[in-house]
Amino acid sequence: MEPLLFLAHRVPVPPNKGDKIRSHHLLKALAKRYRIYLGAFVDDPNDRPHLGSLAELCAEAKVVDLRPRLGRLRSLPGLVRGEPLTLPYYRNADLGRWVRSVTQRHGIRKALVFSSGMAQYLPLIADVEVVIDFVDVDSAKWVEYGTRRRWPLSALYAREGRLLLEFERRVAAHALAACFVTEEEAALFRRLAPECASKTFGVLNGVDSAYFSPAHDFPSPYSAGERAVVFTGAMDYWPNIDAVCWFAQDILPLVRAQEPATRFYIVGMNPSPAVRDLAGESVVVTGRVDDVRPYLRHASVAVAPLRVARGVQNKVLEAMAMAKPVVASDAAAVGISVRQGLDLQVADTPSDFAQAVLELLEPTHAQQLGQQARRAVLANYDWESNLAAFTRLLCGGSPSCAKAEDGNESKQASAASRFIEA
Repeated sequence: MEPLLFLAHRVPVPPNKGDKIRSHHLLKALAKRYRIYLGAFVDDPNDRPHLGSLAELCAEAKVVDLRPRLGRLRSLPGLVRGEPLTLPYYRNADLGRWVRSVTQRHGIRKALVFSSGMAQYLPLIADVEVVIDFVDVDSAKWVEYGTRRRWPLSALYAREGRLLLEFERRVAAHALAACFVTEEEAALFRRLAPECASKTFGVLNGVDSAYFSPAHDFPSPYSAGERAVVFTGAMDYWPNIDAVCWFAQDILPLVRAQEPATRFYIVGMNPSPAVRDLAGESVVVTGRVDDVRPYLRHASVAVAPLRVARGVQNKVLEAMAMAKPVVASDAAAVGISVRQGLDLQVADTPSDFAQAVLELLEPTHAQQLGQQARRAVLANYDWESNLAAFTRLLCGGSPSCAKAEDGNESKQASAASRFIEA
């Protein structure tokens, strides 16, 4: 197998949050064709027990601890140097030495870089052909954050957006291709970086529709008689925090005024203080759970009331795959290849959102929408077919590289794999 360098800002196991879901499936897809050399950060101690699973996919892996608080402190000199703070946050000399060494030792000539923060290592491997998966236009995300925060954060986020876009444009200009998780994100980058338009592509996510299937039978985590409305996601991520606070404070009271048995379940790891403070008679904050599927399987409605969102919302796709009716904000629904109003409901004001939830608490309507939702996911979100685009791009778009050979599974034995931790 041809060697491939794979750099990711977060180790792609376990696939328990948005970017890790994509990087995990991308790693699995590329391991069928390439001998993978992975460099990544571990920013959550709970990920460490899963690192052993990388031996099945990688010939060698360099995983480096990243402590978020320390990373933020390391970012501060970037204010003086005039660089985006994202770069010093993910800058590590030991990882840089490994990137240079592993590329030389194994004659690596191709690389997949996952996220803008990891592109700073590319000058160390200047003769390597690179495809970068930005996933989202991170610079635009920071600009949007700035519009929703008060000074001085508004100014800091605006600065980050401006400088990070300059960096993203430089990186994309020297890459074989720049990829994004939706065509909408790709179109935005083409407008922001017109010089890179011809090499900018949208590559959709997928859903493990066998894992997220309504056919699985789980015990219900809910109390008898309650109408459970569920939100799933990492609860230390600001857009998710804003979403559940908005729903609990502005939308849920309107729903409960007509359906008092409704309870809002916030299911996800690392709930922030603002999220924990929502817990009460009508709101349940679970924290980390071993499996979100029982919460989706037995919920009456899944909601995605994000007011700030980039790319695709895996939480929406997973709920739809389980044939669950979903009400999403317009921001959360953008980029999802489904029919609004037919495969999922979209609402943006508290009154409209509450009304949509109330309508879906009616079982017949909910079942019909849920079934259509699953059909839409099956039609548009298959990991293997969607991620095949990366193989074509790494091959320079050659027709002979249109798809990996059937059955070409990675045969790398765990004993032959080398894992290096810092």
